[in-house]
Amino acid sequence: MQTIESLEAFEQAINDEQQALIKFEADWCPDCKRLDMFIADIIDEHQEYKWYQIDRDQFPELAEKYEVMGIPSLLIFDKGEKIAHLHSANAKTPDQVRDFLNSVKVK
Repeated sequence: MQTIESLEAFEQAINDEQQALIKFEADWCPDCKRLDMFIADIIDEHQEYKWYQIDRDQFPELAEKYEVMGIPSLLIFDKGEKIAHLHSANAKTPDQVRDFLNSVKVK
């Protein structure tokens, strides 16, 4: 999973031809660390996305723009448009993350 470290990199990621999955997180977030413990297997299962992570605290304007109220949050973008959003309350287990990804139709 690639780390996004600038607004330009974020814009490039979400506007790519391949759908982008952006994980909003923060270093201090215990639920984010829990998600990190099992996300590698899920990334392997869902190569239809380009996977990125971004620190919400470094980019509060993006968190506000895309309605990231809690972390971790997983957002899927298709050519610049947010098409799906898994809020932190629903991102606690591998099955919840898999169910979310399986519910999103990949173009």
